[in-house]
Amino acid sequence: MIAPSDPDMLAGTTYGTKGRLRSFSYRHILLRLLWNTTWLLLASWTPPQMYGWRRFLLRMFGAEMGTGARVYGSARVWYPPNLTMGDHAVLGWQAYAYTMGPITIGDHAIVSQFSRLMAGTHDIHSATFQIYAKPITIEPHAWVAAGCFVGPGAHIGEGAVLGGAGVCFGRLEPWTVYAGNPARRIADRTRFIDKVTAS
Repeated sequence: MIAPSDPDMLAGTTYGTKGRLRSFSYRHILLRLLWNTTWLLLASWTPPQMYGWRRFLLRMFGAEMGTGARVYGSARVWYPPNLTMGDHAVLGWQAYAYTMGPITIGDHAIVSQFSRLMAGTHDIHSATFQIYAKPITIEPHAWVAAGCFVGPGAHIGEGAVLGGAGVCFGRLEPWTVYAGNPARRIADRTRFIDKVTAS
């Protein structure tokens, strides 16, 4: 059995029984309600160029946002305190960061449109179908292409690429290209940052 990893995450009740009908503390639920209302009213409709304003809102709700980090208005962040984005990192339009657990997007890393970063799931062996979280790490210069699914506990190495509609639950090696479901290595990627540093 897997225990909840967050103090706001409540233990489950036996499947089919009445009783507790929520998975998180009221404090957690209220913060998410306030956050979703704020994003809907003040950010979701804003033009792409207003990255600074959206960074400000995310920081106000506890996210760690690097210099020049870009989150599109149509993107969604489930719980900002669990989001860390490095300098010039990107969360593309209609991408979804399900930050039930910590999600880190490193410097210059890109999560493209329609991708899903899912840092929470359920314990299928638990009689209570217990929810739990595992962190997701996307290292600097990595690219999660359009329509990908990145599951709980995934680690995408520096400069790695997860090709369009790819599915990752494990570890992707640095400067390597992966594709498919499940993601399989298909090529190496040029380590261009070495050339930039040398010049």
